[in-house]
Amino acid sequence: MQDFSGPLAELAKRLGEAETYLKITELRDRMPQLEAEIGRPGLWDDPDNAKRIQKELSAVSDDLALYDKLRTRLEDANTLYQLAIEEDDDSLAPEIEEAVASLQRELDGLELRAMFTGEYDSGDAVVDVHSGAGGTDSQDWAGILLRMYQRWAERRGFELEMDEVSPGQEAGITTATFIVKGRYAYGLLRGEHGVHRLVRISPFDSNARRHTAFSSVSVTPFVEHAEEEIEIPEKDLRIDTYRSSGAGGQHVNVTDSAVRITHLPTGIVVSCQNERSQHQNKDRAMQILAAKLLELQRARRAEELALIKGDQQSIEWGSQIRSYVLHPYQQVKDHRTGIEIGNVEGVLDGDLDGLMEGYLRWARANPPEGPDHQ
Repeated sequence: MQDFSGPLAELAKRLGEAETYLKITELRDRMPQLEAEIGRPGLWDDPDNAKRIQKELSAVSDDLALYDKLRTRLEDANTLYQLAIEEDDDSLAPEIEEAVASLQRELDGLELRAMFTGEYDSGDAVVDVHSGAGGTDSQDWAGILLRMYQRWAERRGFELEMDEVSPGQEAGITTATFIVKGRYAYGLLRGEHGVHRLVRISPFDSNARRHTAFSSVSVTPFVEHAEEEIEIPEKDLRIDTYRSSGAGGQHVNVTDSAVRITHLPTGIVVSCQNERSQHQNKDRAMQILAAKLLELQRARRAEELALIKGDQQSIEWGSQIRSYVLHPYQQVKDHRTGIEIGNVEGVLDGDLDGLMEGYLRWARANPPEGPDHQ
């Protein structure tokens, strides 16, 4: 009989570690409290609090169910292995081997949870895509990046809310702002923050020459009630309205309902054009602005701490993080982690999980100084 004692013991060790980082004991104590709260009369008198309770209950329930399922499957695999030994039955080996391999795969995925240690990692994310220098090629590249994140969100089952898109002059886009909603959306997307570089034969060059295009991606945690946590004086804002742009359709706005807000002290600009009214667009733009200002405060605290400690490394929001090469060879390379992927089309179609997981592992091994890092 094949010896499975080592792999099964390793799985038991990993499941024990999962019990710790998932905080299973705390979740079991919290579950009845949440169930009592969700059944309380008058809960929905405060819709925001009710949604928060509902969201927490769903997350706690999911984590407990997943952990209990894995524990049961590991117990079943151990039982089957003991039975095979007692009866000297080699025919059970393939079934045990498949059970061990399946548990290893699931624990590989689960262990990503241990890497989500930031305050906002479990929440939603605001993502901005901006075309860089390079004219039409960069605008087309920004449009490709936008589609890449849309496809990734679809694959993950996340909700993506588009708030503003500015089309390019000939192709692609100049800017886009969207919110990705789903558990650990920010934790997964935060590694996308930076400059993305594309190398290809330009479809806009009649001489078919190779061009390099740059676009930047900015990722900010979306704090649902950030505007309650930060004071934004009216005098610090310039609010402009304009006509929404887009492909049209029955809901396209034909009045000047789109809103652009400029925060004068910082120069941060946010826009929203996809809500049905100017008032709704302004409210959403203010939510996004508050989230960005909160993140700016956090970044400045980290920068000040680094200066106090004598750390000369500045926070580099604009550094090139990844190259996507379509010519003369096919490769996506992350310059931080060193990960290289030959299937460029797959990545551009939203297959980003390998790159994101690689970043999380790299970030855990190379933590920045200071308690405020994400």
